[in-house]
Amino acid sequence: MSDVVEKTLTALPSLLSLDSQPGAGKLSSTSKLGQFIRNITELTSKHEEEKLIKKELAVIKDQVSSPYTTMRQMRELMVRSMYCEMLGYEASFAYIHAIKLAQQGTVLEKRAGYLAVSLFLNENHELLLLLVNTVLKDLQSTNIIEVCMALTVVSQIFPKDMIPAVLPLVEEKLSHPKEIIRRKAVLALYKFYLIAPNQVQHIHGKFRKALCDKDPGVMTSSLHIYLQMIQESPDSYKDLVGSFVTILRQVVGGKLPLDFNYHSIPAPWLQMQLLRILSLLGREDQSTSETMYDVLNESLRRAEMNHNITYAILYECVKAIYTIHPKAELLEKAAKCIGNFVLSPKINLKYLGLKALTYVVQHDASLALQHQMTIIECLDHSDLLIKRETLELLFRITNAQNVTVIVERILSFLRLCNDDYTIIDLVGKVAELAEKYAPDNEWFIQTMTVVFSLGGDLMPPDIPSSFLRLLAEGSQSEVDDRQLKVYAVNSYLSVLNDDCSHLPQRFLQVISWVLGEYSYLREGLDQEEVILLLKKLLDQRGVSAETRSWVLSALTKLCRGSGRAELALAVAESLSSTLDTVLRQQGHELRHLIQDGSLHARVLPQPAPANSLEVDSSLSFLDGFVSDALAAGAAPYKPPHQRQEELGQQRAPTLEPYALSLPMSLSSCTVTDRQSPSVLSMSSGLSANSTEPSQRAGVATLMLEGVKRVWGKEGYLPQRDTSETPATVEEPSDVVQSSHQQVVIDISQPEPEPEPPQLDKKQQLASSLFVGLGSQNSACLLGKTEATVPRFRRKPHLNDASSSGTSERSSDSSHSSHSTADSFLYGGLLEEEPATPIQSSRHAPQPIAASGSCEARQHGLTVNGVDENRGGAVVCAKEEKRAHPTQLIESDMVRVRPNALAEGAVVPPQNCSRHLPSTSSCGSDSEVLKLPFELQNLPHSDIISLISDSHLCISCCRVFREDALLIVLFLSNSTEMVLCDVALELSCEELQMGSLRGNVMESMAGRTSSVCHYTVFMERPHTHVPFTGTVSYQTQPGHKHTLHFSGKLTTADFIRPLVLSTEEYGKLWLSFSHDVKQNLRLLTDAGDPLIATLNVLKDCLQLHIVDIIGSEGIVACRLLDGAPCLMHCRVHGASLAVWLRSSLSSFPDCLLYHCQRALQEH
Repeated sequence: MSDVVEKTLTALPSLLSLDSQPGAGKLSSTSKLGQFIRNITELTSKHEEEKLIKKELAVIKDQVSSPYTTMRQMRELMVRSMYCEMLGYEASFAYIHAIKLAQQGTVLEKRAGYLAVSLFLNENHELLLLLVNTVLKDLQSTNIIEVCMALTVVSQIFPKDMIPAVLPLVEEKLSHPKEIIRRKAVLALYKFYLIAPNQVQHIHGKFRKALCDKDPGVMTSSLHIYLQMIQESPDSYKDLVGSFVTILRQVVGGKLPLDFNYHSIPAPWLQMQLLRILSLLGREDQSTSETMYDVLNESLRRAEMNHNITYAILYECVKAIYTIHPKAELLEKAAKCIGNFVLSPKINLKYLGLKALTYVVQHDASLALQHQMTIIECLDHSDLLIKRETLELLFRITNAQNVTVIVERILSFLRLCNDDYTIIDLVGKVAELAEKYAPDNEWFIQTMTVVFSLGGDLMPPDIPSSFLRLLAEGSQSEVDDRQLKVYAVNSYLSVLNDDCSHLPQRFLQVISWVLGEYSYLREGLDQEEVILLLKKLLDQRGVSAETRSWVLSALTKLCRGSGRAELALAVAESLSSTLDTVLRQQGHELRHLIQDGSLHARVLPQPAPANSLEVDSSLSFLDGFVSDALAAGAAPYKPPHQRQEELGQQRAPTLEPYALSLPMSLSSCTVTDRQSPSVLSMSSGLSANSTEPSQRAGVATLMLEGVKRVWGKEGYLPQRDTSETPATVEEPSDVVQSSHQQVVIDISQPEPEPEPPQLDKKQQLASSLFVGLGSQNSACLLGKTEATVPRFRRKPHLNDASSSGTSERSSDSSHSSHSTADSFLYGGLLEEEPATPIQSSRHAPQPIAASGSCEARQHGLTVNGVDENRGGAVVCAKEEKRAHPTQLIESDMVRVRPNALAEGAVVPPQNCSRHLPSTSSCGSDSEVLKLPFELQNLPHSDIISLISDSHLCISCCRVFREDALLIVLFLSNSTEMVLCDVALELSCEELQMGSLRGNVMESMAGRTSSVCHYTVFMERPHTHVPFTGTVSYQTQPGHKHTLHFSGKLTTADFIRPLVLSTEEYGKLWLSFSHDVKQNLRLLTDAGDPLIATLNVLKDCLQLHIVDIIGSEGIVACRLLDGAPCLMHCRVHGASLAVWLRSSLSSFPDCLLYHCQRALQEH
């Protein structure tokens, strides 16, 4: 302790310059800070420390309030205040003085002030607003130190509400001549991306500039941002694989300055960051992985030094090798590396090897067989972390053959474990394995009994709820189902007959529910005996009120019969005077049910029906009341989490502009905030039967989608048969918590199969643990497709059966709906039905593997491999899998025989090809090709060339219909020969393809063109959606040619105007909860800035301007599927403050991004 104090006293003067002489090595004897620290270290009790610090704080408070305190003295007072805060004593009186010190004085005073502010204040502190102007001034300073201090404070304590105020200045610092400024600016933007990613979407291109910065520190800082973005969307950054590989190769080769070395290892943390990025980019991508093999091999070779940091690099290399597309040579080296770790006598290396092996067995289970004896030895290791990681490894390799042995080892460890986190984690794993691989009913019940005992009262209700649901729903075998319930009843009766005062409350609740529901299944069991046991449990001391409520519910189910009714009535009478209102209410209900047997039979039938009750979870019968209340000015309902969030936002400082307040002359509703009342009721389009996308979980309106309306103003409504599929309930997770209580119920484990006598005990254990992992057996690994069928396969519900029938009908109807859609499309556009679909598996959609991208103009696309002389703008169709699992490509594929037409003729409806002039080339196709006559009057883009070779040229055009985006592709034969078996295929997982035509042709005559139509929809907004496409054809039999192209579409292609009145706008505004606020650039070069800006957005993004009132405006738009987005604009100084709301959480972010792009490109 004395060494630490001396080092602290030695370092403080040079850091804070508190001594009178510059460069002093120790605190002077007259320094008050030095004396204060010495006094603290000499104390012997906490009471003396508290007394001394309170006295010191009183002295500091008097001095900071004195007008005669100099800046140098104020600096020392701030440092002493920080020391008191670090010791846990509040010095809130110094907060405002710290802000003042940061605002004035020399660089030394500002540094002390910024340091104090960063320690005193947090993101939600109200005084932080006073620091904004100071930070803005320092960001524009010519003093590098002041800029560095401002960037440091911005990245530490600035909340997302203050980001718009400093973002432009921080963005400018990315091009600062000093590398330390650029590095701090990148780190500040990384913080912005973590707390508000939508506010930095427009500067992603500058992140790439930082990645290519000449300073290694700036490049290293940018990797933090890229690691986060690649985790969210790896396909969008495939084109950077070459850059990351080059950087890693230079780092491994020692090309960085020696300042980045750590123990002679070149930039080890940078290597680990790059390895994590490469593993994400190479996952399930062979072509991308092949570019990484050499550098990964080099990293493994150079990281063989005997030092801890090299072991960390090797660990990341092993994870990367097993994550990307496999290569045999690298896998062999990685396995050897893991073996060296596991066999090492050093505990740290052994732990690292087990952790690597736990990750690897998910990809290659046989690797665990090579180290099975080492794993057995680790089970008995003296280090608890080694044991814990070994159990995690066994959990990963569990299957139906070794589940009993592994569960027994985990439970044996839990009986001796006192760590809450470990107990919570392992209890959840045991419950998961028991339900998944239980060999029989007895073992399952016994194992879950131990789980409930170990879990204790800290265990959340997920595990008991899942167990009780399994019992209630049953399995597919009625015999096994009955045996499971009877065995559970027998087990829990034996538990209650013993001393149960030490059992956890949740376990008692499970016992009460099981006995109340299924005790009648046991033949020869007297129900009075069960009631007496439950009554004994009810009177037991230490039983919580919640558990008593469960016991009363069980007694209510068992009180049929004269003798049983008398016992239950005595219980009800004893509860009539209890202070607990819930128990008193249940006792009152129990007495009434005992007195009315017919009512008891109707309310609690035996056995209890599982699926006969229909629950209107959305309370649709209250819709009329809600509408009337909203019309009378009531505020919409908000969930508790939303109320807490808004309450926190109200307390925190904000820089957001005020919302739009429409005058009553224009609207009878006021759009101000989510709490603003509306005097207009919800329209009929938002009623209980509405399928508006906003009616989803998490919004502030009633969740009514898919719910049958059973009550109305006239009372109960007559029901009609419907084929709607009821919403399914998600299974709860198996995450549990536990207490420190010891297990009192032992489970009997089946003995392992007898082994030959020459095998010792460890070999027998190994043969039991690692059974089923050989190459001849299918390994049942978590996270992979398993061949073993779980024992407890839940019985399908009645409504599930109807759901399956509905799905079959839906598949039929989906085919008819597709036919209807095709009839509408071709009836309106081509006036001809498509030909008979061709069923061919070779046209199934393939996943996207984008390899690069380049920016295009507004409404444009990005395509790889396009000649720059052609403009680089490309368009392509996209598709997405819908809820109905239909094969769109297969079911909608048609065969078209193109016929030659005269030059320049309009394409008639019955043909999809035309002749091209013999002098035309692919470079001038866009000048010859024309849209079909039916499409020429619709809004559309230019016809542009995508890609071409010596025989075929592909061009495209986007047609913006009101109900869909229509992609028109032109295939032009630029030669005199006939092309055979021409097939065009597009693939995209993020979009839905509604129809297609003309993508397969038997032959294509020379100098002709063919037209292919794709109708695409966007259901969930994406800023950019990548796609891939191929065109294959044959010039001669056996000579097949293939053209590949890729690119992306944007949300802007799928946005359409939403025509609303001001009143309708106000009603929709209050019904949406997903919102985004941001400041945009205001166009001031022509006329009224607001009108000019909104007109640009209207023209670029097809928005509808609802109304403009002074300096405010309201705008509306929608996606093609009907999801709306509302935007409120207000002129705020030299910028346009916008507030967007939608029923879709990602729609406002996407629209905001395209608004920024449109204004930047104007």
